[in-house]
Amino acid sequence: MTGIGAPRLAALCGDVRGGRGPAYRTLSDAIRVLVGDGRLPSGTRLPAERALAAELRISRVTVTHAYRDLRDGGWAEARQGAGTWVRLPAGQGGVDGVWAPGPARGGVIDLAHAAPAAPDAMSRLVRRATDRLDAELAGHGYGPGGLPALRERIADRFTARGLPTAPDRIVVTGGALHAIHLAVAELAGAGDRVLVEHPTYPAALDLLADAGARPVPVAVGAEPAETALPRAARQTAARAAYLMADFQNPTGRFLDDGARARLLDRLARHGTVAVVDETFAELALGGAGRQVLPCAAHAPADDGVVTVGGLSKIAWGGLRVGWIRAARDPAARMRRRLARSQIAPPVLEQLVAVEVLDAIEEIRAERTGRLRARRDHLAAELAAVLPEWRCTVPDGGLALWCDLGAPVSTALAALAPRHGLVLAPGPRFGAGHAFDDRLRVPFTHPEPVLTDAVRRLRRAADDVAGSAEVADPARAEVVV
Repeated sequence: MTGIGAPRLAALCGDVRGGRGPAYRTLSDAIRVLVGDGRLPSGTRLPAERALAAELRISRVTVTHAYRDLRDGGWAEARQGAGTWVRLPAGQGGVDGVWAPGPARGGVIDLAHAAPAAPDAMSRLVRRATDRLDAELAGHGYGPGGLPALRERIADRFTARGLPTAPDRIVVTGGALHAIHLAVAELAGAGDRVLVEHPTYPAALDLLADAGARPVPVAVGAEPAETALPRAARQTAARAAYLMADFQNPTGRFLDDGARARLLDRLARHGTVAVVDETFAELALGGAGRQVLPCAAHAPADDGVVTVGGLSKIAWGGLRVGWIRAARDPAARMRRRLARSQIAPPVLEQLVAVEVLDAIEEIRAERTGRLRARRDHLAAELAAVLPEWRCTVPDGGLALWCDLGAPVSTALAALAPRHGLVLAPGPRFGAGHAFDDRLRVPFTHPEPVLTDAVRRLRRAADDVAGSAEVADPARAEVVV
């Protein structure tokens, strides 16, 4: 069992004093957020009550009450003489490791997950796929390489986007995250360094940690990715670099043709293979991105880039179909690796994916039209209701990456359930204490829901500000 020191936990929780609710509840909510998003792993021993109270400048009674609240809710356990340690209750948790306080219904607005509802055509496409199932039922259903028809459609899509591709270079996977897992397993072993943009997709960080690889966060933003990542590759001898060139999650940053070419050329010089996540590639909402080639089109060698993608964002998150595009030999090895772990992808989902790719332009037109309107609506609402937040409006993707102006993201996520919101705090997208001044706000909901969500964010932000206004330690000592 590992432990966390009082100074570090206090820094992660932020100021818990003097808000509009009891301080003990603010503290227990903050610890729930830390457990739910993985920054405080289940089984971590909490610091002694007296030490944490001193760091937070609150009474020991407040900490005692907070620890009891965690135990009563199933978020902590205690044993005489062993202390208190956190746990993730059965049935809790959420996609990407974000804790959601019970089912996201009954007026709760989920802003933690950037995932839109299925397009209007999805029911029709599923029925068509079911009609085609009879032809597959005559066989055994095991096809570790994926259905030939699906591999052809995926290869054709790459070709249509300007990157000629043969089906034998495609590996069908159970979603984009599964594709990242296979690519990392092929390219890097335990202890190998893998570069990651900072901030980045949280589940990719979790995957690297589980695989025993050593993620190397590389700050991109002030310094362009095509400079920062190759320099880190040279300094660390990284085996691979995981990155997004299309509307990066969570920042929305987009790399043009020139930046892609420079990035891949420089990584190749240092022997670092680029694992390019194209999950958002079909979500250009205007301006940059419409005519830009896939990253791999700029690679100096076939084996210098592995491309991963999937249908979760352009179609539906419940359709767990993804893919890898790689050179022929590594693609064959990854298919064998997949066969050892999964045997074969589900046939019916692959048939649905065939229908989706056949209708991709129809789906893309519907999806991007709605997202464009929702993006602009959300940006306008935030500017009017939360003018102190600064948000760059991206040319595509699914979310705004907002600068809150102060390190309050974890505190905001802790208080959000009181206002019917579920949030993914900024630090979930990075390492250590980084990005507590940031919040990813998706524009995947309909406009009336976004309007309501922004007003709830305003009330939650006011609660956080009310907590931060308390500065008198003497007053804080009597807060329970």
